[in-house]
Parts: sequence; C-alpha cells; structure tokens
Amino acid sequence: MKKKAKRILWGSILLLLLFGAAGAGTVYYYLFYPQLYPTGKVSLYIDGDDTLDSVCHKLSRIPSGNLSVFRWMARYRGYDRHIRTGHYVVSPRENVYQLFSRLYRGYQQPVNLVIGSVRTIDKLAHNLDTQLMLDSAQLAAALAPEPLSLIIPNTYQVYWNLSAAALVERLRQEHDRFWNADRRAKAAAIHLTPEEVTTLASIVEEETNDAAEKPTVAGLYLNRLRIGMPLQADPTVKYAVGNFELRRITGDMLQTDSPYNTYLHTGLPPSPIRIPTPASIDAVLNPAVHRYLYMCAKEDFSGTHNFATNLADHNRNARKYRQALNRRGIFR
Repeated sequence: MKKKAKRILWGSILLLLLFGAAGAGTVYYYLFYPQLYPTGKVSLYIDGDDTLDSVCHKLSRIPSGNLSVFRWMARYRGYDRHIRTGHYVVSPRENVYQLFSRLYRGYQQPVNLVIGSVRTIDKLAHNLDTQLMLDSAQLAAALAPEPLSLIIPNTYQVYWNLSAAALVERLRQEHDRFWNADRRAKAAAIHLTPEEVTTLASIVEEETNDAAEKPTVAGLYLNRLRIGMPLQADPTVKYAVGNFELRRITGDMLQTDSPYNTYLHTGLPPSPIRIPTPASIDAVLNPAVHRYLYMCAKEDFSGTHNFATNLADHNRNARKYRQALNRRGIFR
C-alpha cells in the first residue's frame, strides 16, 4: 500500500509539474514570445476619443500573432478607465507584455514637429493639425494672441499630445534660444529690435526664394530705412490687398489704405506679413553692403532681381519687366 501511495503521490506531482510547465509555456507564448511582425517600426496614435475597442482595432491593423491576451490584460488592469493618449512606436518582434506596459504607463515617443514658413496663423494651425493631437481650431485659438515674430520655423521634437499652452511655451523657449546674444547684438547694430528684424525678414522672404540674393535684398531695404525712403515693397501691397497670388501690382492697388502699404507709409509695417525662415532673418542680420536703392524682378522670370542705385536705371529695368509681363498676357 505504501508503494502504491508513493506512486500516486509522485504521479500527481509529475502531473502538476507538467500542467505547470504547460501553463508557464502558454503564458510565455502569449505574453513574452514575439507577437508583432510589422516590416518596420509603426506609429500608433491614441487620442482622447479612443476606447479599449478602438485601441484594439488600431492594433489589429499591425501584422501580428495572437493579441487576444492584450485585451484580457487590459480588462484585468482596468486600462479602459485610464487610456493614455500619445504617439507610441511598435517595433518588429515585440511581445504583448512590452506593448501593453508602454501603453498602460503612457511611455510614448516624441514626434518631429515641422513648423514651416507660412503666411497666416490659420495656415500654420492647419499644418500643425496634421502633426499633433490638437485640432486646427484649438491651435488657431492658442496662437492668435501671439505675434508672428514669436514663431521660428524649424523641426522640433515634441510629444504628439502636448497641450496648446505647452506648445506656445515651447515656441517661446525656441524663440529665446534663437535670439541669442549674437543675433541681438547684430540687430542692435542695424538699429532694429528682434521683432523689427523679423518684420523686415518677412518682406525679404516674400521678395525672393533665392538664398544667395536675400542679403542683397535685405541690404537694399536697410538702405531705404536709413535715409527715410519708403520701402515700396510689393509684397506689403499684396498683404494689404489680401491676395498673395497677384503677379502684377497695378496703380490702384498702390493706393490701398492700409498701414501695411509701404508705398503710402514710411518705415516698417506694424508686424510681419508672414513667418520668415531663419535664413531670411539671418540675411537681415548679415546684409550685403552696397548702394542699391531699387530692385525689379528680372524679365526672365527666374525669381531673381535686377538692382539699381538710381531711378533712371531702375525705370529701364522696370520697363523690361513690364514688357515681359505684357508678352505673357499677365495683367494682374
């Protein structure tokens, strides 16, 4: 009897060990064995409207093995009660435990926020809307009270779900970082504030896309400011009229009653007419030294300009450009 009891005991222990090993293997397979097989890293965006079902639906679009245990873990841990928004990255051959732990704890990855040189806050808000969890209305409302000179176009690493207030604060930090002691000293040397430099840079940005020409254009406008001559910048007229698509400025447009019309008002306009690039700002801070007072678009439509030191030469350049416009049938 004793031998039989021992055999039963050892048999029971063996069965328990086998069941334990099988259970451990099952747990290992579903939790720790790689279950995600994207061909490369995949971004997973979780926003404030997501539920457990919608998160699982998003995960279902990633090539994977068995993710049923993810839903079980989510329910067990109460994930549906505190879903954390953010941008998460799923890598090839990840396991469910790694993925769930990141989502549950909110360990997200930053995104590259590209802020470009655009003309209006609404356009900027629309561009950022495609890159952040915030919608364009929230972005426009947060940015509207801020001056355009605050914004320095660049690529910044931010969290996808940052708040509107956090975005504005980040922009302030980047603005202060950009306007270091060296740039502020250069602005003072040309008798402009950083905000005025940005305003002039916005005109330079509109005048030319040619990087090599920007310092020359900047130097020309600084020459005009120095002698009290109106800037007479066509882009400011387009801004005053409200149409940047104009290819030809007519006489009646020059009479547009606006503080931004630099044909009617001397000095700089009240604020930038667009968000200029750092290259245009630096062109104003490092202008070419010359005696040019006049510029006119080249008649070859290359996007560059003919420059002149006197009105007679400028009128000849302007006549060539008008004739080129007429030949192409461009009257507005």
